[in-house]
Amino acid sequence: MRKSLPIFALALLLTAIGTMAMADDAPAAAGVVNINTAAANELTLLPRVGEKSAERILEYRKEHGAFKKPADLMQVKGIGAKTFELMSPYIAVDGKTTLTAKVHTPRKPRAKKPTDTASN
Repeated sequence: MRKSLPIFALALLLTAIGTMAMADDAPAAAGVVNINTAAANELTLLPRVGEKSAERILEYRKEHGAFKKPADLMQVKGIGAKTFELMSPYIAVDGKTTLTAKVHTPRKPRAKKPTDTASN
């Protein structure tokens, strides 16, 4: 019985640490950006949207009017299916903008360059 107590305590500690690590992986940002009313600084809160992309969204909105559905954002130059997939949970076409912090998405690791191991 006494030998199992330290093992149980260790298992409980490891479970607690694992739970905290998984909580860190969860998305930190909560909220949405209304792409029909947002200013450039609010649009830059979206993942993969910088100043230039935000200006393109504003220009598109000015020329074509309000976005009817979030997928219409893919008509803007530089926003394709992959980028839209990352930002779609944070986009709305009506209501208030509630996103307050920049959403950062993990980058895929770069492919390693082959090393030159040829001998003379």
